[in-house]
Amino acid sequence: MNTIDARSWLPSFAIPFFTLSYPVDSPAAPDSFHNSQFYGTGLLDGCFIITCIAVMAILRDAIRLGILEPFARWKLTRDHRLRSVKSNGHANGNGKTNGDVYQKTNGVANGNGHAVDDCAVTISKAEARRMRRSVLRFAEQGYAFAYYTFQWAFGLYVHHQLPTSLLNPVEIWHGYPHIPLAGPLKFYYLTETAFYLHQVLILNAEARRKDHWQMMTHHIITVLLMFASYAYNYTRIGCLVMFLMDFSDVFLPLAKMLRYLSFSTLCDLTSVCFVVSWIVTRHALFLLVIKSTYWDALRIVPPLWDAERGFYITKSVIMSFNVMLTALQILQLMWFYLICRVAWRVIKGEGAQDERSDSEAEFDDIDLEDESKKER
Repeated sequence: MNTIDARSWLPSFAIPFFTLSYPVDSPAAPDSFHNSQFYGTGLLDGCFIITCIAVMAILRDAIRLGILEPFARWKLTRDHRLRSVKSNGHANGNGKTNGDVYQKTNGVANGNGHAVDDCAVTISKAEARRMRRSVLRFAEQGYAFAYYTFQWAFGLYVHHQLPTSLLNPVEIWHGYPHIPLAGPLKFYYLTETAFYLHQVLILNAEARRKDHWQMMTHHIITVLLMFASYAYNYTRIGCLVMFLMDFSDVFLPLAKMLRYLSFSTLCDLTSVCFVVSWIVTRHALFLLVIKSTYWDALRIVPPLWDAERGFYITKSVIMSFNVMLTALQILQLMWFYLICRVAWRVIKGEGAQDERSDSEAEFDDIDLEDESKKER
């Protein structure tokens, strides 16, 4: 148990929930993180993961309800009112449109010389439902954007410290097993694991999309890979994979946020960045990682199962990791097909639209069309 970073006022049972467990002496000549505290691994690390999941749940709701939803609601309501005034403006006695008066006075002059307050601009039930859906989706994607931006930046720091090359990741096997772990690396690994466990928990809380089961399969495989790589001391390949995966995930939620706020041009440009980053990281560079597990692992590290010394590298273990990594690549190729369809629409000038639209949204659109017909 960690007693180095524990505060005196912290109860002993709470220490593993709020600090990294298993501190050890630093190696004599570490090849990375020279000034960091080092740690072992064990079951108590699950306590820290539980705390991270709870913190993420609280932060998600706080950011979503306290910042993102109010901002999106204000922005969409403001845009709707400006569009309504502009489209419904008509000439008053002075030859000016009500839209002009609205821009200057926050009111609309009617034929009797009375001002109509901006609150008088009504929102139909159909438009209100569309707006509410956009607000909720914007908030959901906003949290994802905030998380991936922070976590990828932290992953960049971790990757910069490690002697690992993106184009030739053979160094992930040299010096195996890579124990003990530096504090920043262990923190990065546990928080990433907590995030994907959190995603599994909330996946059914959001409206289901067309690829719900693909997403669930992806998250489960990812969690299994992270647990197994952490237990078997394959943390360097794990850090590299997480670093690659998170990069494109910065652009995807940002593009969706821009679309929900009707910034079509910015959405299209961000979508292009997403497509390029996806191809580079999730196919080109990720395939190099898979190639390294197939060809470099057993070539560099002799097969050995020695739990006392932390060696868990055998042909069957490596093959199991290869199968799961290949399964992730297959899922990503399925999503890449959908991404190509979105990219083709952008090229044709039709704008970016998420192919993974949720089924609830489709039913909403049907209901909204019917409701609009009734209003007419």
